[in-house]
Amino acid sequence: MKVSQAINERRSVKSYDPSHRMTEAEIEQLMSLAMLSPTAFNIQHWRFVVVTDPVLRHQIRAVSWNQTQVTDASLLIILTADLKAWEKDPARYWVNAPKQASDYLVKAIHDYYTDHAQAERDEGMRSGGMAAMTLMLAAKEMGYDTCPMDGFDFDAVGKLINLPADHVPVMFVVVGKPLEAAKPRSGQLPLNEVVIYNRFE
Repeated sequence: MKVSQAINERRSVKSYDPSHRMTEAEIEQLMSLAMLSPTAFNIQHWRFVVVTDPVLRHQIRAVSWNQTQVTDASLLIILTADLKAWEKDPARYWVNAPKQASDYLVKAIHDYYTDHAQAERDEGMRSGGMAAMTLMLAAKEMGYDTCPMDGFDFDAVGKLINLPADHVPVMFVVVGKPLEAAKPRSGQLPLNEVVIYNRFE
């Protein structure tokens, strides 16, 4: 599948076949592709919580506005960000780079994030969003539909998955086989309303 086809055909699907299961090989393929998503300074601070426990899935659904896709989709992925990944042995993010580049970047990582909580959070959210898009496009190529979600109680979900104190939830992505085709797009804004050249008037 061409990337342009995946982009055009990707839709947010709400109803999934609850009997369908993805294979371990499919899950590994999907997650391996997600891990190729870009991150600032290559700190790879996304953490993907793949929820396979059916009891936990129902508990998460209860704090996610009772949305059926949380339990019915083949896969529930909770994207989280490790806000302190930048200080956890950052040299490992540049282990294959020339030493001069690695030394420079490790210092730059330290200088950029130290005492900048807003930057930590902003970068985590940006990286999580990019990883979510990678997941959704990769899933589409694999023959699956998806739905990105933020309709849940972030604190409650954090407690249910035992989220470490230095991590934050970013969003969910559910993946599975749809019960019905997606409805037509509800209305796209015109290009000239959303694309601005150079500066706003």
